[in-house]
Amino acid sequence: MNIPNLIFAAIMGGLMSISITLATTLVRVGFAQDFFWVWLEVWAVAYPVAMICILIYRPFASKLTASLVKMLER
Repeated sequence: MNIPNLIFAAIMGGLMSISITLATTLVRVGFAQDFFWVWLEVWAVAYPVAMICILIYRPFASKLTASLVKMLER
């Protein structure tokens, strides 16, 4: 594993997990008094999962994207 892939996974995992957990927590509990702590607890689980998934799925997604673009160019 190289450093750029790890940095990409950390940044993308952080952005995606923050966005998704913020939206889903808001839908689930609304603007409750403890919203921030509920969201932080959910995000603490989602962030490492997102990073691992990005590292695993990125090669497959890149190949699939290249194949689809190639098909669309025909």
